[in-house]
Amino acid sequence: MRLHLLKASTFVIAVVMLAGCGNNAFRHAQGQLTGVPNRPRFKPPQPYGMVYVPSGSYHMGASDEDITSTFTAPNKVVTVQGFYMDATEISNNEYRQFVYWVRDSIAHKLLGQVKNVNGEEYVDWKAKINWNDPATIEKLDPMIYAPQDRIWGQKDIDVRKLVYHAETYDLKAAAMDKGQHPRSYFIVKKDVPVYPDTLCWIREFTYSYNDPMARMYFWHPAFDNYPVVGVNWEQASAFCVWRTRLWTDYRTSKGLYTEGEFRLPTEAEWEYAARGGRSQAPYPWGGPYLRNKKGCLLANFKPGRGDYADDGGVYPVRVDAYWPNDYGLYNMAGNVSEWTSSAYFGDAYTFEMDLNPSIEINAPDNAPLRMKRKVVRGGSWKDIGYFLQVSTRSYEYQDSAKSYIGFRCVITFLGRSKNDFNKTRL
Repeated sequence: MRLHLLKASTFVIAVVMLAGCGNNAFRHAQGQLTGVPNRPRFKPPQPYGMVYVPSGSYHMGASDEDITSTFTAPNKVVTVQGFYMDATEISNNEYRQFVYWVRDSIAHKLLGQVKNVNGEEYVDWKAKINWNDPATIEKLDPMIYAPQDRIWGQKDIDVRKLVYHAETYDLKAAAMDKGQHPRSYFIVKKDVPVYPDTLCWIREFTYSYNDPMARMYFWHPAFDNYPVVGVNWEQASAFCVWRTRLWTDYRTSKGLYTEGEFRLPTEAEWEYAARGGRSQAPYPWGGPYLRNKKGCLLANFKPGRGDYADDGGVYPVRVDAYWPNDYGLYNMAGNVSEWTSSAYFGDAYTFEMDLNPSIEINAPDNAPLRMKRKVVRGGSWKDIGYFLQVSTRSYEYQDSAKSYIGFRCVITFLGRSKNDFNKTRL
């Protein structure tokens, strides 16, 4: 009995000693509730190319008569948490960074340029790939077009092989599960081809010559700062996953705290940002007209009876064309329509929450078409003025790529207001 007591006493003493040695700051707390010491001081970084949209409430939906009686956008007061949003639509050159990252990661693995860390293989990004070396190209044969698919024998990369492996965690499914299944049950893994569908320029316009756009638009330097198109909703979502990983890996390597996730905006966030703080205004610049006092058109769309060139652009124009709205966001009306994260339901406004409203569905490939409908906002270079209104709702299927739909990213602001971090603490 004494032996058992001695062992128990020794264990208690050991635990106390370990607790005492673990963090000296706890010993100086004098028994008070002081929180965990030595936490990093947080100051929100400004993501490159993004602007801050403060938290607030607004009247979401139509601010004018519903002439067509669609009843898809009844006026409703909602509140939105602050966030950062890309000032412009994602450009061809920005999306090309994603495509090249996927291309190079595949090439590095084929060349054996990987590092083994604790049994896990990682790409050695410091290694160089000599794309002009015939011996190197031979090793990359699995990602090159087969001989019968080559034009003039040129060894081009088969863009169908550029596939990104995305992994996300389904928070909503996990929340509804209430701890009944392990974490792995809610990890969504999906391989997504990343190269834009350049043939959409020809497929969507019957009896129309758009071959130069199909051949040149994505890769030619002339279009570097034009909005990427031919990207479906799944590709846009995969881009957000990659962008999050890119930023998180960098910040972790520098010993910095990680941020939230880049993602597509919800329908409510998109409309709130497009309004630019102008309550009940029909367009991002206010309104009610599509021209300014000088008679100049204020966006890239299909004006009048179809004079595509009247606004200065026949097809999409630069992502920073025209004046930004009061939040500093360019082309929230016209140029290209934009994907949102929200699933489309015609009566969504009648049952959505009034705080950060959104309906999100992770529809599998074999889901019914109605489950694959995603909200598209903003109107495009080929649309009439009605679709440029900030309240106009439309949709497209998540696996469809169009020559008139692009996207931009958002990331939730962590805190009440950006101004809070500019104050000097006493």
